[in-house]
Amino acid sequence: MPIKVGRIIDLHSEPFYIDMERRGMELCSLLPNELGEAAENGGIDAGPLPLDECFRLEDKFNPVGGFCIASTDSSGSDFLYSKVPIEELGREPIAIHGEVTTTFKLLQVLLQQKYEIDTPIFVSTNDEHQAFVLSGNRGLRQRRGARGFTHQYDLGREWYDWTRLPFVYSRWMVRNDVDSKIVALLEDILYVGLEDGVDALYHLNEPRDDILMLPKQVVEYIQGLRYYIGMSEQRAVQRFKECLEKL
Repeated sequence: MPIKVGRIIDLHSEPFYIDMERRGMELCSLLPNELGEAAENGGIDAGPLPLDECFRLEDKFNPVGGFCIASTDSSGSDFLYSKVPIEELGREPIAIHGEVTTTFKLLQVLLQQKYEIDTPIFVSTNDEHQAFVLSGNRGLRQRRGARGFTHQYDLGREWYDWTRLPFVYSRWMVRNDVDSKIVALLEDILYVGLEDGVDALYHLNEPRDDILMLPKQVVEYIQGLRYYIGMSEQRAVQRFKECLEKL
């Protein structure tokens, strides 16, 4: 019986899914902010859960190997755009797009603990705002900046400059009652699919019009990501967990 796997339609996640359906997994396309609820309510059995949701659901889900999505230093797709310097955002409303998940938590940590802004003001994108946040493909499409917002911050870079650590945005997790043979199959699919999927992105011949990127730019973006947790990523996960506990 196939398990239901959450699928995120963002460039950084594409390599994982290249072989899943062929090998019997049922894919459920979701927005990043929908993954946690779907996992909690039984809508999916596995997927790349946002890191803060991994902490929240750790009694129900286990990591699938060490598969993750992390940036080495700059994220390349998670941005804060602001009309004022970030240090001056204490009294200015910041709009958060509904799809943003771990990136929002990361912004909270940076504002409160790096820049010592006690009570940031967060609003929806429909409200007046002096800054806003985008991530994933939306961030890629607007990676060169936003008109009228003269300051742009890569949140992965902000984290790296502060901690000297990579940032882990999500981890592949699986429900802890899924049969071990299915978990082993999923792990193999992720490993093989990741190799083939990244290789396919490295050999693109046509521009990606959906994210306004040339093949060379896609390769540069992918080269800045890590898909498997090493020691530095483990330290980053623990550091971020400690930061969240202070919020």
